[in-house]
Amino acid sequence: MSTKRRLLDRVTPVAYLSPTLLLMCILMLVPIVLVIGYSFMSNVIMTKESVFVGVANYFKVLKDPVFHEALWNTFVFTVGSVAIHMVLGMVFALLLNSKMISTFTRAFFRVIYVLPWVFTAAIIAILWRLILDPSGVLNYLLRQVGLIHQPIAWLGTTQTAMLALLLINVWAGYPFYMISMLATMQGIPDELYEAAMVDGASPWQQFWNITLPQMRPILLSLGTLDLIWTMQQFPLIWMTTGGGPIHSTEMLSTYTYKLAFNQYQFSMASTSGVVVLIISAALAVVYARTQRAGD
Repeated sequence: MSTKRRLLDRVTPVAYLSPTLLLMCILMLVPIVLVIGYSFMSNVIMTKESVFVGVANYFKVLKDPVFHEALWNTFVFTVGSVAIHMVLGMVFALLLNSKMISTFTRAFFRVIYVLPWVFTAAIIAILWRLILDPSGVLNYLLRQVGLIHQPIAWLGTTQTAMLALLLINVWAGYPFYMISMLATMQGIPDELYEAAMVDGASPWQQFWNITLPQMRPILLSLGTLDLIWTMQQFPLIWMTTGGGPIHSTEMLSTYTYKLAFNQYQFSMASTSGVVVLIISAALAVVYARTQRAGD
């Protein structure tokens, strides 16, 4: 093969990818570089001349009590959501993969269970705000059965807001786990279960020694991806609680948004955004290593 031909073979894939690479550079790389640069400046955009302040913004953000609260809330919200997503997804996937349920019933419930995944964040937020409203469906049902005597503002009190938000996010996200786990379960050879039954293994032993080990790579991938997605969750939080009441559901995403568009502290918001970027990048590295190990 001639040198010209080899060079053409190398350049052709890059030429096909160049429009996408250029678009990604404009929409992703340039904004990231700008935000990192803003984090080392005095307040940008709102002042004519910004000056370099080094890491002063980082010290200011890291000392902010609201940032500490947002960081803790993000940790609780993220870990809680991922853990419950995994458990619910596994339970529903096992039910839908069961041979004791008819094909029609399984197909019907697959459609029902996957519905939350097809709704947009706006629809989910409006739906649950109506349900959790003091005069909403949930309070009505609880009063009818005598569990409560006064309506509860589930999204409006510091005692219940985080729990309600966690419930909404779990409901909206578990179908992704369910579908991924179900697809993995259906790819496990039946011969493994037949051999285990011949050896007298119980259903629990089959799950623990066959199903779970076969699903470990997908569980690690799903868990890492969900950590990244949930940590960056913004629309659902903003349209339900807005980070309140009294910062009880303040997350890093809402904290950063408020710094930028409520207080017009764009350099501080950039600093908070860089902190989120660092945490997300660390999780992305873990995900990439997990994928490489699985391959």
